[in-house]
Amino acid sequence: MDYKKRVIDDLLDLKLESFGATLIVGPKGCGKTTSAKQKAKSVVEFQDEDQRKNLLAVANNVPSKLLIGEKPRLFDEWQDAPKLWGAIRKSIDDERKNGLYILTGSSSKEIEVPHTGTMRISRLQMYPMSLYESEESNGSVSLMQLFDNPDSFDGCVSSMSVDDVIFSICRGGWPKSLSNPTTRSKLEVAKDLFRQTYSVDISNVDNVKRNGKWAQAILQSYSRNICTLAETKTIWGDVKANFDISQSTFNDYIRALEKLYIINDIDAWSPAIRSRTSIRSSKKRNLIDPSIAVAALGLSPQYFNRDFNTLGFLFESLCIRDLTIYSSALDGSMSYYRDRYGLEADGVLHLNDGRFALIEFKIGSSGIEEGAKHLLEIERLIKEYNQKEKQSPMHLPNLKIVITATKYGYRRDDGVFVIPIGCLKP
Repeated sequence: MDYKKRVIDDLLDLKLESFGATLIVGPKGCGKTTSAKQKAKSVVEFQDEDQRKNLLAVANNVPSKLLIGEKPRLFDEWQDAPKLWGAIRKSIDDERKNGLYILTGSSSKEIEVPHTGTMRISRLQMYPMSLYESEESNGSVSLMQLFDNPDSFDGCVSSMSVDDVIFSICRGGWPKSLSNPTTRSKLEVAKDLFRQTYSVDISNVDNVKRNGKWAQAILQSYSRNICTLAETKTIWGDVKANFDISQSTFNDYIRALEKLYIINDIDAWSPAIRSRTSIRSSKKRNLIDPSIAVAALGLSPQYFNRDFNTLGFLFESLCIRDLTIYSSALDGSMSYYRDRYGLEADGVLHLNDGRFALIEFKIGSSGIEEGAKHLLEIERLIKEYNQKEKQSPMHLPNLKIVITATKYGYRRDDGVFVIPIGCLKP
């Protein structure tokens, strides 16, 4: 299968330009090695069974010998040879050049290294594929262009139906799933990743034996609470109803799932437009890809013909995944806003120059009006705050967007953009 361009490609170019080595991290199966190979001029693969024994012997005794080769030199599954880290660090100090090495490896194995690699080995996080990267979004609407020239937007049309979006939620953004030949085999990839996570990777990540049933129950509870502000004690209580698990052990499992890049909670945005006590500051529960939640709950695309409520939360998770990927290309970040009065913005996309977009996610057209009202009310509160605090006014939102799974995108008379997820790109 031809390589599909990823958002991380340009980010990796920047890292190679800026640092001696780049470590690509992210969940298992998101395409780290494949993308790294597009940039590497030589490769060392520790999973090559024909060479593995010899490679590990050299790595354990004279690791510097493995550094010889065209640069950038890629070390895949580098954790199998942890002495490489120190050798690479020294090589960067000696050569004083950037773009020398790329490291990739399984997120299911964490390695303690004697030196952090700060200023020498930079980390770059990779995600599963967005709809634009999987070529399902037609990319007719650029987020960057919207920020730079919102008046240039004259509508858009998505080629994705609601059923297409539902299937993408269930299948996930796993590159392997795209190359599988049938619907069943495409959906099987996320299911297998879920099973591997709770039965194998949860213990392998730091060589601590953990109970697979407990890990499975935690992921199932997380999935039931996806894109909500469920408290830790709520999820723990959910699991504890069936298993004798202490809170300290529960917290340990959560940390392990974070190390595996499976749990990917969303931070709160806490502006001063209301009293601090009224702003929700807890993280919004989320997984790296909505397909993991679908697999954990044992659901199928057909299930959502009768459960639009659950679909709404999973659609939000899909949108957050894509916008997190797109925002990384814009040197930005994602958060959410909610207060105790019920006012919310499902997403807030911040750029590093201070501009930001308030975003609501509504799978169908019936929720667009409500979503737009939320965004306009937050903007009104910021204006009201600025009237009182003229010495330190807040930025007004540069964009207000309702992202949908509908066909048509347009700009409302109140300035709110309605944009299908099937039209977006960075």
